[in-house]
Amino acid sequence: MDRAINRNRLFSIGAALPGIAAGLLLAGCAPTHSPPLYQWDAYQPQVYEYFKGEKGPDAQIEALEAALERIRAKGSMPPPGFHAQLGMLYSSVGKTGQATQEFEAEKALFPESSAYMDFLMKKKSKPL
Repeated sequence: MDRAINRNRLFSIGAALPGIAAGLLLAGCAPTHSPPLYQWDAYQPQVYEYFKGEKGPDAQIEALEAALERIRAKGSMPPPGFHAQLGMLYSSVGKTGQATQEFEAEKALFPESSAYMDFLMKKKSKPL
């Protein structure tokens, strides 16, 4: 009889294990709400405007500078390419010093962009 009781206990524990495992798995998959890594703000619309060619570079520079101020005020980081786009816009209006600053900022934030930023800095004297 003791064997039958032990077998029943093992069976009930064994039957419960898949349910317990599923519960733990689902609890581990609960969504977490971490803040976004980058603050995009007006970056994407400005890049779109750049490619459409409907806005001049000065208007785009102004919009991106304002977006950068808002991003910094929130304590966030601009996304990859933000400083590069701003640098290309500065270069296109002949502000090579500011273009270099933006390309260097992009390199500092995203070291994987170094080769491309170096390429753009070599070309900065020509409108992009």
